[in-house]
Amino acid sequence: MPEPRALTLLCITTYEKGQEFMRECKRLGCRVFLLTAEKLRNADWPREILEDMFYLPAEIPLSDIVQAVTHLARTHKIDRIVALDEYDMETASTLREHLRVPGMGLTTMRYFRDKLAMRMRALDRGVRVPDFVPVFNHADIRYYLEHVPGPWVLKPRQEASAIGIKKIHVADELWPILEQLGDKQSIYLLEKFVPGDVYHVDSVVCENEVIFANVSKYGKPPMNVAQGGGVFTTFTVPRGSDADAALRQINRDLIAALGLVRGVAHAEFIQAHADGHFYFLECAARVGGAYINEMVEAATGINLWREWARVEVAGGDGSYTLPPVQTDYAGVILSLARQDDPDTSGYNDPEVVVRIKKHHHAGLVVRSTDPQRVPALLEVYARRFAQEFLAVEPPREKPTS
Repeated sequence: MPEPRALTLLCITTYEKGQEFMRECKRLGCRVFLLTAEKLRNADWPREILEDMFYLPAEIPLSDIVQAVTHLARTHKIDRIVALDEYDMETASTLREHLRVPGMGLTTMRYFRDKLAMRMRALDRGVRVPDFVPVFNHADIRYYLEHVPGPWVLKPRQEASAIGIKKIHVADELWPILEQLGDKQSIYLLEKFVPGDVYHVDSVVCENEVIFANVSKYGKPPMNVAQGGGVFTTFTVPRGSDADAALRQINRDLIAALGLVRGVAHAEFIQAHADGHFYFLECAARVGGAYINEMVEAATGINLWREWARVEVAGGDGSYTLPPVQTDYAGVILSLARQDDPDTSGYNDPEVVVRIKKHHHAGLVVRSTDPQRVPALLEVYARRFAQEFLAVEPPREKPTS
C-alpha cells in the first residue's frame, strides 16, 4: 500500500502577510506554493520552506490566473487553495470551483466579501443589523430616506474596514453622490449610522463550529480613526461580562448563518448608544489586521494564523484539536508616526510584551492578568502617542496592507 502523499497547498495573497500560516503548513508536512503580486517579489516571505513562488503582474485578468494555475496543476496535484487576504478570496474561490478543490465556493465567499450579501443573510437568520437599503431602485431609496432617520453611511460593498465609506447627513447630500458614481452606484449600500461602541470577535472555526473566540473592544471606532486620524487601540473584553457573553452567542449565530465551514473569522459589531443592542457590521474570513493576531496570542496563547493552518490541513478528518487557551487580557496600540523608526523604549511598563517594528508606525502590545489594567494603560499610552508620534494622512480609497 503506497504511503500517503503530502498535501499540497497553494497560498494566494497580494499583500505581505500569512508567513506564519505557511510555516505551520510546512511544519505539518505540507508542500506550500505561494502566488503573490509582482510588487512583492522582494518581500519578507518564508522562502526557505516554499516549494516555489509565482508572481502576478498588476491588473492581470482572473481568467489568466485560472489558466496559469491550471497549468501548475498538470504537474502538482493541488489539495488546498487558501486566500490569505480577503481581496484574494474571489480568486481562490474561482480556482477551487474550476479545479474542484474542496473549500469555500463563490456563493459562500460573497457572504464574507459583499457587505450587502452578508447583511441580507444575517438578517434572514435573525441577526440584528442596522437598517439598510441596496443602492439599486431609486424609489426604494427615497422610501428608505423618508422612513429611516439620518444620518446614514454609504458603504462600498466589497471594500475592507472603513475604506471608502461616506457619511450622509441629509437626504439632499446623497443624490449628487449617486449621480457622480453613475453606473458604479450599485456596488454600494446605504445604511443607518449607529453611534456606539465597536467590538470585534476573532474566531477559529472547525466543521461549522466556533471552537475558539476572543471578544475585544476598539478604543475609538475604526471608521473614526480611518477617516479622522488618531491612535488605534483595541483590548480584550472582561470574560464573563454581559458584552462578552452576548457577543459570543451572536458570533456563533452569525458564523452559522454565513456558512463558514472551517478557517478563521474577524467579525465586527456595534453596541448602539440609543438602545444598548448589538448590531452586526461586517465579517471577514481572515485574520484581523492591525496586529490583532499578536494581541489575541498575548491574551490567549492562540496564534490565529497557526490555528487556521492546522484547521485547513486537517480538512474535516477529525484530527484537529484546539491547544490549551490562556485567560489573560491584552491590547494593542498603533498609530502612524512622524518618525521613520519611532523609539518606544520610554514605554517600559512590565505589561509591554511586543514592540511593533514597522516603518513610520509606532505600536505596542500589552498584556495583564487584570482586565482593567489593559484599557487603563492604553488610554494613557494613547495620549502620549498623540504627542510623541502621531502623524495623520488623508483617508485612502484602497488599503495598503
